[in-house]
Amino acid sequence: MGIVPLERALQLAADVDLDLVEVAPMARPPVCKLMDFGKFKYESALKAREARRNQQQTVIKEMKLRPKIDPHDYETKKGHVVRFLKAGDKVKVTIMFRGREQSRPELGYRLLRRLESEISELGYVEAAPKQDGRNMIMVLAPHRATKAAAAAATASRGGPRERAADGSVAPEAGETAAAGDTGTTVETSGQ
Repeated sequence: MGIVPLERALQLAADVDLDLVEVAPMARPPVCKLMDFGKFKYESALKAREARRNQQQTVIKEMKLRPKIDPHDYETKKGHVVRFLKAGDKVKVTIMFRGREQSRPELGYRLLRRLESEISELGYVEAAPKQDGRNMIMVLAPHRATKAAAAAATASRGGPRERAADGSVAPEAGETAAAGDTGTTVETSGQ
């Protein structure tokens, strides 16, 4: 409509039973639009809801180890890491140092490098090992092919697992509940 005085713009909006909405207040002169503001808010809320629905959820599982871990315990924990990566989840591996172990961080570094080399076909190191106080932390992420296979397997199974009345997740057929599942963190990111 071009540049119109405020009173004329308000009159035009009232004539067609719409709202006068300022869309660019910093422009000279300010830019306004005639629209049904309630309908606009409703549609923008629908778009926001749809965007949230399409977000991808990334789950970070955590596995805690000690520098002087027994070989059998290491294999068990490595099995949990492999299972998490096959499911398409990221894994945060934490080595906890106590007492005199803190003066030998190379033990933890070697252990993390060993784990990295043994799971290299399933995942890669997203965050290199770094010392964080008494802990050394490394983050592993699944390869894209592994993640896609996990998503396809979840879709073919019929979606997420059902929860029991007490809130626990029942293991799938042929799967046992693991004592090494120490924690779960959920992050969301847009696609």
